[in-house]
Amino acid sequence: MIDLHLHTTASDGRLSPVELVVRVHAAGIAVMSVTDHDTVAALDEVRRAAGPLGITLVDGIEVTAVHDGRDVHLLGYFIDPADAEFGVFLEEQRRGRVERIREMAARLARLGAPVEVETLIARAARKPGASVGRPLLARALIRAGHVTTLHEAFERFLAAGQAAFVPRSGKTPAEVVDVIHQAGGLASMAHPGVTRQPAVMASLVGAGLDAIEVYHSDHSAAVIHDLQQFAAEQRLLATGGSDFHGDDSRDRSLGRVTLPAADFDRLRSARWPA
Repeated sequence: MIDLHLHTTASDGRLSPVELVVRVHAAGIAVMSVTDHDTVAALDEVRRAAGPLGITLVDGIEVTAVHDGRDVHLLGYFIDPADAEFGVFLEEQRRGRVERIREMAARLARLGAPVEVETLIARAARKPGASVGRPLLARALIRAGHVTTLHEAFERFLAAGQAAFVPRSGKTPAEVVDVIHQAGGLASMAHPGVTRQPAVMASLVGAGLDAIEVYHSDHSAAVIHDLQQFAAEQRLLATGGSDFHGDDSRDRSLGRVTLPAADFDRLRSARWPA
């Protein structure tokens, strides 16, 4: 099995890099990619743990771009984690994340649902390269007793359009595709069947997008079929993964989604630059 969309505690996952590798191995996954949000901090530790178990690691990342105030997530594969310019870009991304989290925490306090956000930020700061995001705020809301589930936290406070939501600012999707390419990687649009931004996806084809995430835990069979057709028509590669964050909520369990081996072979053969 091949899973190219996994998260660790370096961003918003629940498992440490080593814990994730143990779970991946137990699920029978032979090829994995950790795609933490705007950070490559977990990759070295994952590599050290995966190697002895015979698991192939694809260096990856999930970078957040912005289009008309909405997030667009771009997956990068076969990137060079040590690329200096890429590192500077990711530091800027993470600083923006911290500012946004602080503003959302201030809004939560005004709404009567205060959470201790500085502890979260300080904890991330102790892990070089770690990033923070809305799921950490959602868990803080649960711990504070303001909500009972992650879903409720987003539906009441943190989702786009809700009172505590702060729109993100940042690079455009086309700019992020360029950044991924400059770091030696292939760029894939993440979970397009979830975000439903067909105009963005179409525009990125002309901007050098290499692939789209066809296989994902939240994609139905019909969505997968449509994305397969789109990829074939636009001569895009296919990527896929569970989007596992360390628990089995929302049916994102390990082993549930796999990228077909033939698609992975094509992806590996097309590493940027050609």
